[in-house]
Amino acid sequence: MVRKTTSKSYSVALVIVMVIYVAFSSVFDRQLFRSLSFSQVSSVGTLQQRWESRRTKQNPQVMAASAKITCDRSHTSYDLCSINGSCILNPKTGTLTLMDRTLTTSAPLVEKIRPYPRKSENWIMPRIRELKLTSGPSDLTRSCDITHDSPAIVFSAGGYTGSIYHDFIDGFIPLFITANSVYPDRDFILVVVNPKEWWMPKYIDILGTFSKHKTILLDKENASITHCFTSATVGLISHGPMTIDPTQIPNSKSLVDFHNLLDKALNPNLSIIKINKPRLILVSRYGNIGRVLLNEKEIKEMLEDVGFEVITFRPSKTTSLREAYKLIKSSHGMVGVHGAALTHLLFLRPGSVLVQIVPVGLGWVSKTCFESPAKAMKLDYTEYRVNMEESSLIEKYSRDDLVLKDPIAYRGMDWNATKMKVYLKEQDVRLDVHRFRKHMNEAYKKAKSFMDLN
Repeated sequence: MVRKTTSKSYSVALVIVMVIYVAFSSVFDRQLFRSLSFSQVSSVGTLQQRWESRRTKQNPQVMAASAKITCDRSHTSYDLCSINGSCILNPKTGTLTLMDRTLTTSAPLVEKIRPYPRKSENWIMPRIRELKLTSGPSDLTRSCDITHDSPAIVFSAGGYTGSIYHDFIDGFIPLFITANSVYPDRDFILVVVNPKEWWMPKYIDILGTFSKHKTILLDKENASITHCFTSATVGLISHGPMTIDPTQIPNSKSLVDFHNLLDKALNPNLSIIKINKPRLILVSRYGNIGRVLLNEKEIKEMLEDVGFEVITFRPSKTTSLREAYKLIKSSHGMVGVHGAALTHLLFLRPGSVLVQIVPVGLGWVSKTCFESPAKAMKLDYTEYRVNMEESSLIEKYSRDDLVLKDPIAYRGMDWNATKMKVYLKEQDVRLDVHRFRKHMNEAYKKAKSFMDLN
């Protein structure tokens, strides 16, 4: 039985600012992470899992009198619907039909849901395919191309998918929560709505760790193939951005357990890697996206002088997820300016060092997006707060302007897209090398200690 999460702990103000932030971070960081697919794959069709149509007649299962469709719509970020009996999926119409033996004496049940955990965001939810959940008489002979002996979890890979941050906070982390809440220690089948062409090749290893069954993609290619399941859960449970609350999961799983799932999926072989000094991943932002480290070369030289082996990590459309995981997993720390690429903290070993460079005006969101999950991952987290002299905003605004002098007052209650753009899009950083070096000297000691222990 799914434990309900509560949204009471989130204030209205936090909801508002996070909604605006994710909208802009999706736009500004999408250039980096939109198509991180396998460069070796020449044809998506060679990897994409397909079903061989085999026309079979399904004998309707005897349904319990309690068979029903229920939906929990009490949460701020998501809806969750359940069909607790045998059901049929028609991909062409996006309909899941419960075979109901009581239908002769009752009206058909009808529920509609867009299975994506951002239901309050009116500008993105219309892009998510709406599914219909209904019921039909069980005494009718149903024809299924595929008959499964397992339940299904149905969710969308649409919306903000394309930014690695959103791929995880709106997709795989909620999927992990849902699987461990609804079907702990049970087989289930993944059904994906709105799959993009690159999505399956990129994440096929992770999907294979969730379920031993082939993933069903509700796309045009498979629109004519019907499926029957023993039951179904439609939608994903979310505990908040980059958050897994062990107290709300029956088996008390955490972000560390999610990391272990990634480890199993991507299976890095680190046994032959020999490192003589702490390896530090320098996450690089580039292009006209905002929050770029303008003196990156100088910073890298300083970090090497401190004692790190520094590897610049600049994700692109051809970056392999498996290779990125192996690189980061082999490191002892990561440093980077606040942005979507810091989602790769999920690849770090617990005990590794994470240094988040926090630009002017982004302290509150940096805490929510990366500080909190880093601590939940048992990373050694520190942050470097950029001052106004290190921000490119000093070239556009006077020192007495609230934009620099008091970002909290500038944001005020009227926190809108224009104000958010100032800090996310217009701002780059040029770090004070001497000041930053003092900070990284401490990070080196921690990374060295972690290296020696491991």
